[in-house]
Amino acid sequence: MEENINKEQAIEKVKEKGKNLEFLSAQFQDDKDVVMTALDQDGEALEFASDRLKDDKEVIMFAISKSPWTAYYASERLKADKEVILASVKEYGQTLYYASQELRDDDEVVKAAITNKGLIIKYASFRLRDNKEFAEIAVKQNKEAFHFLSARLKQDEEIKALLG
Repeated sequence: MEENINKEQAIEKVKEKGKNLEFLSAQFQDDKDVVMTALDQDGEALEFASDRLKDDKEVIMFAISKSPWTAYYASERLKADKEVILASVKEYGQTLYYASQELRDDDEVVKAAITNKGLIIKYASFRLRDNKEFAEIAVKQNKEAFHFLSARLKQDEEIKALLG
């Protein structure tokens, strides 16, 4: 796209199609108004926002509300933010893969993730892969989750019965 456009024109471009953000200058990719307008049209436009805005919690939470998997683009700091990751895993369990080690060991976050996608228990901490309640949730959601449980739970008769 042309480089010599003003902010109002940039906003119009991303209103038409959020991912037009990719073709705007770095100045507009770092402009919160332009980026939020792009995200309102398409949450996946977060990919093209500046690193500074990928570290802005308000921007990330808005993108997640539109497209839950976009937590992937969040800064490392926000991937360690429980509120951010929880908002994403409730709708897109796979986000647990990108979460910080601490959040992979957080009961509330992991429970929300495996309730959405049982197989994602494979990215939970060892401690939570040995949690019977979580094992039941995960295996009921997806029998393949059994393969990622602790050795102890793989021997549990109640857990094994869920496979039948």
